[in-house]
Amino acid sequence: MTKTIASKILSLTLLSLAVISANSSLSLWAEEKPAAQRPVQIPDVGSRPNWVIAIHGGAGVKAHDQMTAELAAQYRAVLGKALKAGAHILQDGGDGPKAIEAAIMIMEDSDLFNAGRGAALDSHGNARHDAAIMNGANMDAGAVAGSSRIRNPISAARAVMERTDNVLIAGAGADWFAAEQNLSLADPLYFQTERRRDMLLKKRLKEPGKFAEYEASQAALFGTVGAVVLDRNGNISAGTSTGGRTNKRYGRIGDSPIIGAGTYASNDSCAVSATGHGEYFMRYTVARDICARMEFAGETLEQAAKQVVIKLLKPKGGDGAVIAIDPGGKVVFSMNGTGMYRGVMTSETPARTAIYANETVRENTSE
Repeated sequence: MTKTIASKILSLTLLSLAVISANSSLSLWAEEKPAAQRPVQIPDVGSRPNWVIAIHGGAGVKAHDQMTAELAAQYRAVLGKALKAGAHILQDGGDGPKAIEAAIMIMEDSDLFNAGRGAALDSHGNARHDAAIMNGANMDAGAVAGSSRIRNPISAARAVMERTDNVLIAGAGADWFAAEQNLSLADPLYFQTERRRDMLLKKRLKEPGKFAEYEASQAALFGTVGAVVLDRNGNISAGTSTGGRTNKRYGRIGDSPIIGAGTYASNDSCAVSATGHGEYFMRYTVARDICARMEFAGETLEQAAKQVVIKLLKPKGGDGAVIAIDPGGKVVFSMNGTGMYRGVMTSETPARTAIYANETVRENTSE
């Protein structure tokens, strides 16, 4: 009898241990699964920052299996360098447009991002750039589109805003304007990097006779760089620069240089820089819509960005993302795809970056 009871107790004990072990294994497995997507993120900017800068390097992130640790570190390094370039201006009391230009120039000079040096090549095999900048303090704006010789298109956009009564100058006119303003120019061959030539050739071989609108790869379509800023004077600004799509139709202009679509800023609401399927961002005036929802519907920055990017654009096929900032310095990253190269830095917090939608911004370990 005693042996029988002892045997039953032993059996129950072993069963309990087995259940505990199984639960432990399940917990461990759950922890090892990829983190859930976080399509709308609000990074910490501190309690009362004097200045804030947030940047993006486009929603066209590489797939996880194509992103090596070394390559990810390179992306994060350039993002960090761009943040610090803009932060340096803000720390010294510079205004938002100047800080935006400094940050975006770093990304334009890198061949990792689809802007400036690393711009995508169109159907004729050339890089043609679009860029815009807007000052939320006075609603001034400037943009260039379809330029082929301007080394840093964001500088030309700022010059249009600050040195002319115009808003948008396009094509050869933009190149002539940059030359007149003594801005840095480059031979078109400077923009034809080996990586971009390979991407164009692969696209042509895969789908001969077709243009970029048929391409399904986000990495090929949605490369753009941008920045939003709150400066020490309490003003917000936005800027965006891009090479458009690989194998885009000759003469095609995207949303980046279109004020209200890919770029917008107003001290009454917010500042936005967008990246994604430009035709949808133009049709739905994405940047302006986010700000208008704040100004006229009383939505928060988070609510407005989520409503437009996640609930409105995504079901229509408008893949992409935005970075946005409000007059209080609150920053929102809103993505309806797998991620966006992005970063943020403030007077109270260090430079932090992220790539995929299932991660939040963090300091670069290599720095």
